[in-house]
Amino acid sequence: MKIVNIRITRVWYVAVLTAIIFASSSALAEQPKYVFFFLGDGMANAQVQATEAYLTTLNGGSAAKAEDLLKPENRLNMTSMPVQGMQTTYDSFALMTDSASAGTAFACGLKTKSGVIGMNNTMTTSYKSVAQLAFESGKKIGIITSVSLDHATPASYYASVANRGYMNNIATQMAETGYEFFGGGGLVSPTGPARSGDTSNNVWDLLSGNGYTVLKDRESIMALKSAPTDKVVCINPWLQDGAAMPYAVDRPNTNFSLAEMTDVAISVLQAGNKRWSNKGFFLMVEGGKIDWACHANDAIATIGDMLDFDDAIGMALDFYKKHPWDTLIVVTGDHETGGMTIGHATTAYSAHYEKLLNQTCSFTYFAQNQWAAHKAAYQAGYDWTVPNNFEINPEMTDLMMTAFGLNYGELNAYQKEKLEDAYDKSMSGTNDNSGAENSFLYGGYEPIIVTITHILNEIASVGWTSYSHTGVPVPVYAIGRESKRFGGFYDNTDIAKQLAKAMNVAESLPIEK
Repeated sequence: MKIVNIRITRVWYVAVLTAIIFASSSALAEQPKYVFFFLGDGMANAQVQATEAYLTTLNGGSAAKAEDLLKPENRLNMTSMPVQGMQTTYDSFALMTDSASAGTAFACGLKTKSGVIGMNNTMTTSYKSVAQLAFESGKKIGIITSVSLDHATPASYYASVANRGYMNNIATQMAETGYEFFGGGGLVSPTGPARSGDTSNNVWDLLSGNGYTVLKDRESIMALKSAPTDKVVCINPWLQDGAAMPYAVDRPNTNFSLAEMTDVAISVLQAGNKRWSNKGFFLMVEGGKIDWACHANDAIATIGDMLDFDDAIGMALDFYKKHPWDTLIVVTGDHETGGMTIGHATTAYSAHYEKLLNQTCSFTYFAQNQWAAHKAAYQAGYDWTVPNNFEINPEMTDLMMTAFGLNYGELNAYQKEKLEDAYDKSMSGTNDNSGAENSFLYGGYEPIIVTITHILNEIASVGWTSYSHTGVPVPVYAIGRESKRFGGFYDNTDIAKQLAKAMNVAESLPIEK
């Protein structure tokens, strides 16, 4: 299905609300009662601009016209925020961070090495996250992600482990937090070790024993809006891959959008606080599959999850409209993924985002469904030495057209050559490329699928340089009380430190457990 634009233009925070942000001096201002932290995993400036260009095209405008790109309805909620900054993302030993070390920087105000969560780079000391500190001060805590709840980014807000792959250990620590709300994906290894060195607990039993209710259907999760209750784990009905929510472009009506899950979390967290007098809440929301889509170089899967992430931000902005004096919203990414570029060598200064409109599913959905069926039907007896296997198979060319909107007859000779090589490699494991060529062209992904998305993206004028993370600085957007702390250019560890100060944490981060 196509990505449907369900966004509501929010133009109410202009002169009046901008003035509110700067109206009171820090000496007199109270701390924000409600703090939202939105993290787009893999999101940097290119992902933001590509999404706004796509949104402009989807709304009937042209990505080549400034007057269309600047229309309010074609802007994301995040880029309309009045306070904007930029942060560096490198970790202790790498210019290109991973999500564990980046998450630790955001959560604990600490540089560490890739793969480590909530610990220093020697893995000898554990540190408290801003969520843990907020919890200790009496705030209710919510953690939402579109990937698994034991993944690196959400784990950074409650766990300390030497290896992000210890997912049973991470989930065990999750069950012990006492946090009021977890929502989004499921758990990767809830009943045994994910790898050597991991724990072997039954996390479902631990959650139950610690007073948590686990909900896995739409009706019971939505019921929390009218009858909120503390200590709930809300898992989407369908988990597509890696215990994660499906990509937005693949989402069935029975599933939750990130915005809907955020809306439910707000209802739960705003309800009366059982532990202390109501001191508000801290809610972290991660758009985790933006990163996964960028790793695979799939622009439409990326953009769909960017829009889903931004719609969740819209929920927080709606809340902010009702509580402008008490709310802080901060939005950023942990790193860029894929080396996404706005422009490509074959398109020069032109942009053709309308070419993306006909892609109907993500690379993952296509691999699990249409491609799996096709390969099963045609793999037996496949001869990769035939020079035009792709071209002479009308079912494959039709699949490419119906799922990605690419007409084989309109492609140039070089694009057809790349498709043939990729099809041979996917069907037989062999083609006439060298190993180095295949590594460069496919990066470990299904050759034919990543080649199709590359060609479609190139035609639209979107480029990719990597299948991994890159080291570019990442934008920060903020609105609300204490938001002025997030303007300027700074390190990713400063975000945790400024969040802690905004929430009136007395000690300076990092703080040992």
